[in-house]
Amino acid sequence: MTERGHAPSPLWAAYEAVAMALGLGALALLCLCWLPFALVLKPLLPRRWGQPIGRRAIMSGFRLYLGFLGLFCACRFDLAEIDRLRDEGPLILVANHPSLLDAVLIVSRLPNAVCVMKAELMDNILFGAAARFARYIRNDAPLDMILDAREELRRGAQLVIFPEGTRTRDFPVDPCQPTAGLIARSSGVPVQVLLIEFTSPYLGKDWPLFRRPELPLGCRIRRGERLPPPKDVAAFTVELERHFRRELGERGPSTAAVAC
Repeated sequence: MTERGHAPSPLWAAYEAVAMALGLGALALLCLCWLPFALVLKPLLPRRWGQPIGRRAIMSGFRLYLGFLGLFCACRFDLAEIDRLRDEGPLILVANHPSLLDAVLIVSRLPNAVCVMKAELMDNILFGAAARFARYIRNDAPLDMILDAREELRRGAQLVIFPEGTRTRDFPVDPCQPTAGLIARSSGVPVQVLLIEFTSPYLGKDWPLFRRPELPLGCRIRRGERLPPPKDVAAFTVELERHFRRELGERGPSTAAVAC
């Protein structure tokens, strides 16, 4: 990755600060607008109706949010390869995790995506109600997480998981955990690798939430290999990490090949 090699002009730096405030504010506003509906509809609607409504609402909201970032915040997103996965049935989608935006980017294109989420996010006042209404999966009980993921895949969902467990600190990828392999072996569903590349480490592990971005910001998500369900989870996890490293190289948290 190549970070910006020169200081921006004062005017551009001011725009970057405004864009940051607009972007964070827009996401908070979208979450707050959906919050009362998610709280009310979850206990009223049976799962077979509520779950697809919840997932499509999140997809639509995130798509609207990314459109806002593109229009007002000098962001460019190349997500065409994810669109091709919409009609491919159950898949376990595993991706590297350079930024807080990663799940937003993936879910914005898939109407039946279900995320494995940190428990604290499931309990968060902004995100929790929507995630619970969509029947996203908590990660704090490993056995329940695997069983819930298997059940969602059997219902036709596409499972989104970040095998590093948290945002990348040691680029291009941190050591992978065996969770994706365990779910794949249990469910018999293949694993589709997604490779996320940014032009800057914005909202990465070492990028504070209120530090202004380096604009323009570009992101591309491309498809890697599709791996069959493993028999040997440990060997699968090693191969998965090798695949990430091979495809992402040692360029750091972004790549100059991403167009803005």
